[in-house]
Amino acid sequence: MVMNRIWVGMFLIATVVALSKLIFWQDTMIFKQMVDALFESAKTGFDLALFLTGALCLWMGFMKIGEDGGAIRVLSRLVSPLFSRLFPEVPKDHPAVGSIMMNFSANMLGLDNAATPLGLKAMNSLQELNPQKDTASNAQIMFLVLNTSGLTIIPVSILSYRALNNSANATEVFLPILFATFFSTLVGLTIVSIKQKINLLQPVVLAYLGSFFALIVGLLIYLIYFPEHKELVANVGGNVLLFSFIILFILLGVRSKINVYESFIEGAKGGFQIAVGIIPYLIVILAAVAVFRGSGAFEAIMTGIRESLIFIGVQCVEFVDALPVAFMKPLSGGGARGLMLDIFNTHGVDSFAGKLAATFQGSTETTFYVLAVYFGSVGIKKTRYAVTAGLLADLAGIIAAIIISFIFYQAC
Repeated sequence: MVMNRIWVGMFLIATVVALSKLIFWQDTMIFKQMVDALFESAKTGFDLALFLTGALCLWMGFMKIGEDGGAIRVLSRLVSPLFSRLFPEVPKDHPAVGSIMMNFSANMLGLDNAATPLGLKAMNSLQELNPQKDTASNAQIMFLVLNTSGLTIIPVSILSYRALNNSANATEVFLPILFATFFSTLVGLTIVSIKQKINLLQPVVLAYLGSFFALIVGLLIYLIYFPEHKELVANVGGNVLLFSFIILFILLGVRSKINVYESFIEGAKGGFQIAVGIIPYLIVILAAVAVFRGSGAFEAIMTGIRESLIFIGVQCVEFVDALPVAFMKPLSGGGARGLMLDIFNTHGVDSFAGKLAATFQGSTETTFYVLAVYFGSVGIKKTRYAVTAGLLADLAGIIAAIIISFIFYQAC
């Protein structure tokens, strides 16, 4: 119901804005631009699904090897004390636990290509435990909100884009992104825990969260004292760790005397079936985003915010230049990335707006995209409070990004 209202609302707002441009500004090309954007979104959606098909087949093949060889059970035992409290509906040795952990690991390392198929595998495993197949379970909502909050330790792609745009210090946004995304995840976890009556003050939960916090702080301290290692950690560390998981899965499969090749093929077949089912859900959300952006509604909202802030006496409104990325990110990762690059070109990659845009890009995830793809892959229509919790986590990340950026980048 929530997704339906949002989707219809975006089309209606886009129509009103387009009609206004046609009547008052005689913009005779506006509806052509919207229609072109609409069809372009369909092509983009299919291209994404085509790529995702290969990625899903690849990673679900490796995950099947991990399941059959016992690697997933080993990983599950490592996190089962925490996950049994955050996901009380999921049995300790269920394959979903290992898939969830692998997905979180890929997200934290900024490995988007691996995170999505691993997340889809986790969502399918959780769906097996879901008694109401058309309604999101508590475990699925917890997983999705933690996923959309987008905790990222090493934002590989953002650092790469800044370097490609000749930033004087491409890794300058590293710490602000880490802090902003940490607050986003913490808020998302707290909101869902309150709704599901999960006690986060349990000693086991505090021990895991405290250890994780110590790991982040330790990494920050190390990179502060050895800043020349930031790019090495970002570009090598995450990929080496992920490839180590693949080798571990294969070795354990050989040790368990399973047919590794046949296990991979079986898992890959499941990935193909999931990818085909995702296409309609992917295209529907991209279509709404394309029309909304093509109509100029996005630009109109930004202008309204800027003028309103100036009217009430806010003197420093430089952050508004980067807000399009923050508003687009929950809707479309590709759209937000395009806006970020546009801000780099318009204001400069090392301007306050450029740095804040990069921080926004790394502080949250594509909430509606994840909702459409993950829930769509298992046929869930009733999302309950998942959208609200995800958007509140996004809002926390946006606010944290603005505050932290003013501290780090010293605007105004």
